[in-house]
Amino acid sequence: MDVLKKLVDGERALRTWLWISLICNMGIIVTGAVVRLTASGLGCSEWPKCTPDTWTTTVENGFHGAIEFGNRTLTFVLAAAAIGAFIAAWRNRGMLSKLWWITLIVGIGIPFQGVIGGFVVWSDLNPFVVAFHLLLSVALIVVCVWALALGYNVEPTPLVSGQRWLVLVTFVATMLSIWLGTVVTGSGPHAGDAKAPRTGFDLEFVARIHAGSAWLVVALTVLCVFVFTKTRQARPTKAARLLLITVALQGVIGYIQYFFGLPEFVVGLHMVGLTLLTAAAAWLLFSTRGEQRA
Repeated sequence: MDVLKKLVDGERALRTWLWISLICNMGIIVTGAVVRLTASGLGCSEWPKCTPDTWTTTVENGFHGAIEFGNRTLTFVLAAAAIGAFIAAWRNRGMLSKLWWITLIVGIGIPFQGVIGGFVVWSDLNPFVVAFHLLLSVALIVVCVWALALGYNVEPTPLVSGQRWLVLVTFVATMLSIWLGTVVTGSGPHAGDAKAPRTGFDLEFVARIHAGSAWLVVALTVLCVFVFTKTRQARPTKAARLLLITVALQGVIGYIQYFFGLPEFVVGLHMVGLTLLTAAAAWLLFSTRGEQRA
């Protein structure tokens, strides 16, 4: 019992669990990309079973079955991380505290994500269902960053109305760009299975729209850096610079994958960048707040 208490008691344990939960939710996006890029999306033909007769993959399912089943198994790792963060929040911040509620939301989101994964399989990798599956993970990353901000007792920097609106618009534009990225993915060649349906949209057209949204994020982030540097607000400046670095990195990777024909490795790097971009945008959002009126 004492060992279990040491795992969850204390601020250090709390923050460790919050980091683990964030990293796991970022990691599942990357492993999901591996499933798609190796055409293993239907390596397990059923859900929640892997095959009509077994819960696990079989020799007959081969490499693709192992990849898909391995990704499914990681759901239990995410669940364990969420439970650990929830118990640690309960033990250190109390039941019904804000952090307790937030970690509960993450905990509920994990099995819900698994159910959506079932719909992905049942729809034979319908690109819109696959996109929803990804976007839920993006939302969980945002919530995990919020939890970390609370876990470290970060006091958000108060911003005047115009500055706060700039942050909100930048965050929304980032999420919009990520959503448009899922449309591009759903229109491209890496469907997760050779027989999986595509959106039917022209790939070059949607890619250009996505690129335009990314440039909008760059412009807004540059404006954030300029405004917060000029007003000498240290934390918002650092957060905006971090977001600028991640969106610039994503842009470079995005153009490389576009001009070189979407090589799998580069597409995988783009998914890694997606997780970092999401976390950076969420940090800018939660490390600031609007000024409280008297």
